[in-house]
Amino acid sequence: AAPAGAVSFSVKHTEGVSMEVVCQGQAEVRSAPSSGTRWPLDEGTVLRFSMSRASTEVNDNKVTISFYTEGGQPINQAGVFLTGIGISLDVDVDRDGVVEKNNPNKASWTWGPEGHGAILLVSCDKESP
Repeated sequence: AAPAGAVSFSVKHTEGVSMEVVCQGQAEVRSAPSSGTRWPLDEGTVLRFSMSRASTEVNDNKVTISFYTEGGQPINQAGVFLTGIGISLDVDVDRDGVVEKNNPNKASWTWGPEGHGAILLVSCDKESP
């Protein structure tokens, strides 16, 4: 999706966004700073961005990618607005019939009648080809 003539790019993002750049042929993932670094525009380069917390309003975070020519002149930009959605699995952790939002045992699981933690049954089969 890069414009014709582009040979490198840079990435800017808001504080709530984490970015990683994976270059083709390199096993390591390099964290991208919020701005300043230019990356070669190679086939197979992947940008991964994520948010670690829920947004306070719709479209409150943004990623902007700037494309540059061989001489370093900017030629175009692409951007995406992000909204982080918070998801929480509230469960009956003590298995006493009461769903509690902030039970300290929510993050762990122990087997048996005196155990704690959610019992979650997942259907992993393929329903249709």
